[in-house]
Amino acid sequence: MSHLLVVMGVSGSGKSTIGAALSQRLRVPFADADDLHPEANVAKMARGEPLDDSDRWPWLEAVGRWLADRAAAGTGGVMSCSALKRSYRDQLRHHASETTFVLLEGGRDIIERRQASRPGHFMPPSLLTSQFSTLEPLEPDEDGVVLEVDQGVDAIVQAYVDTMDRRER
Repeated sequence: MSHLLVVMGVSGSGKSTIGAALSQRLRVPFADADDLHPEANVAKMARGEPLDDSDRWPWLEAVGRWLADRAAAGTGGVMSCSALKRSYRDQLRHHASETTFVLLEGGRDIIERRQASRPGHFMPPSLLTSQFSTLEPLEPDEDGVVLEVDQGVDAIVQAYVDTMDRRER
């Protein structure tokens, strides 16, 4: 079975770390949506300005194309991408309907500690408030899993695997 996942959540939730670990565990390609941001988006965030939807649409299209390419090839893949709003996830599903979302959830205190340990990241901690206010939790009709981030990487990956095993039974 080929897995097509988007590991999502606010900045500092561990999307890239968990996404890379899941791709290794599942033996599928990995990509980080941060690497697909246009230079103008990176510059805007580095100035402490939150992105708006018009900034995000072209970026989400690039993410969606990556997912669609992996789906068409049958390789599966894992993409780390904030995908904070339902409309963003709908846009990604438009490209690859079989995508499963893995929401990394954690309290603000946990996320702030994680962000503090990432010096030099283009997303400054000052934007965390906008991230939390933008986040729309997965809805019941969305294919997804919610995992708590207050545990180690191996435990989070195993929680995903265990959840999917239970679903397949």
